[in-house]
Amino acid sequence: MKNLKYIVLLAGFFAVVLSGCNKEDYELKELKKPTNLQVTYTIVGQDSEHPFGDGSGYVEFVATADNAISYYFDDGKDRYVEPSGKYTAQFSDNGVNTYNMKIYAVGTGGLTSSVLESVEVLSDFNDPEAVQLLTGGSSKSWYWAADQIGHLGLGPNNFDYEPGSWTWAQWYQAAPWEKIETTMYDDKFVFTLQDNGDLTFEHLNPTGEAFIQGLYAQELGLGDEGSYPFEFGGVKEVFLSPSNSIATVDGNYRGTTMTYSGDEFMGFYAGSSVYEIIEVSESILKVRMVQANEPLFAWYHTFTNVKPEQKK
Repeated sequence: MKNLKYIVLLAGFFAVVLSGCNKEDYELKELKKPTNLQVTYTIVGQDSEHPFGDGSGYVEFVATADNAISYYFDDGKDRYVEPSGKYTAQFSDNGVNTYNMKIYAVGTGGLTSSVLESVEVLSDFNDPEAVQLLTGGSSKSWYWAADQIGHLGLGPNNFDYEPGSWTWAQWYQAAPWEKIETTMYDDKFVFTLQDNGDLTFEHLNPTGEAFIQGLYAQELGLGDEGSYPFEFGGVKEVFLSPSNSIATVDGNYRGTTMTYSGDEFMGFYAGSSVYEIIEVSESILKVRMVQANEPLFAWYHTFTNVKPEQKK
């Protein structure tokens, strides 16, 4: 009788499961893909005299579709979910540029429809104070703040860790002079304000070597992280744009990002030429950079305008 009781219970269990499956199969047949997806956009400040907008780079998108329960907007870098179908994007490359935004309408069960919109927008973002501090009004040299704890640091670049951890070097902070056995501290970084108002950058190292981050050193077949021969590219342009990292607001950063032309970098090669300014003064420059082949890694650098001398 005991075994019969178990058999009856199991039969009842499987009947419920099968009944649920049949119901789910029936509901799946009713799923509908969003149709009639329509997208309009407005370039903020656009008029007959300003065909590409007011220079803020803002574009307001509005999407509608039949059978849609949500929408998301994909600019090729990130996806932004907006259930209302309304999203304001900010495009920040200096000058007039064409951007592609792919808009998705999402139906039940994740079925989607999409359209691609190309917009031509002007961004004229600038930070004159930062330029003045970086260049001293003409040309100024910067060096690794090698005598400070955390002149090189590493922290997370996502929200999966304790609140605020994505704003500082939580995982690793280099000790003073930790990399003295490499050629990293021979670096000199020169920012120059050109006569035409452009900002330029030059990475100099008399040894002809650069410090290569571990994953990139392995990827290049060089071995462990360290200094290796590297061809430096001379004077590069610096483009300023508004910052939009996950750390900008939470970390009370300056709000300005520097992008170097020609894949240039600031003495620690991790595949990126994009550096967000954390803070800059007449004597200290702190930046944050996300590693290109491991976007979970956010690297922190501290520089000074006076080259430190190691005490013996």
